[in-house]
Amino acid sequence: MTDRTLQTVADLDLLDFDKSGGLVPVVAQDARTGEALMLAYANRDALAASISSGEMHFWSRSRNALWKKGETSGNTLRVRSLHTDCDKDSVLALVAPTGPACHTGEVTCFGATSAFGTSSTPDDGDALTRLAATLEARAMDRPEGSYTTRLLEDGNLRLKKVGEENAELIAALATGNVDEAVEEAADLLYHVLVALRAEGATLADVAGELARRAE
Repeated sequence: MTDRTLQTVADLDLLDFDKSGGLVPVVAQDARTGEALMLAYANRDALAASISSGEMHFWSRSRNALWKKGETSGNTLRVRSLHTDCDKDSVLALVAPTGPACHTGEVTCFGATSAFGTSSTPDDGDALTRLAATLEARAMDRPEGSYTTRLLEDGNLRLKKVGEENAELIAALATGNVDEAVEEAADLLYHVLVALRAEGATLADVAGELARRAE
């Protein structure tokens, strides 16, 4: 698996800025909820400023100038992590927003949508992606008292829990207890995603592998 996290200014060498005249599109996503907040563009200097300051900077195509999100409004986007896509010509920014992201006062520039669709009721895919976004935030912040933090910092515990949840799912399926099987499957998915995140892998990597197998 290729690590696409941009942690240092040197990592920006991975990006293909030439494809779009020195700029790459950046999607800002709420690291806690998974909600897509805004789309803007950045050059190398803007991303370097984002990494060094910990707050998102972009490049204004209309003003032809570097700008910090929230510089005048106070509605900043605190950087949690930056990731490039497989073509290395766009960036996903997982952020912690301070106030609404849109200049209209809306939480998101994409209007009244859920995190991953137009319905206000999350579907099963939304729930998994929201979980993945929450795990990413926990991995970055490591809050005290968090069970996820404990798992991320204890490899033996992670593996033990994956084994336990797998066994409990098998037992529920063997006895035909569907409700319990669903609960155990949810527990297993959570612990598997935590274990993968601890090794640098994500739900997106799993989805990519499934898509590759479907080709």
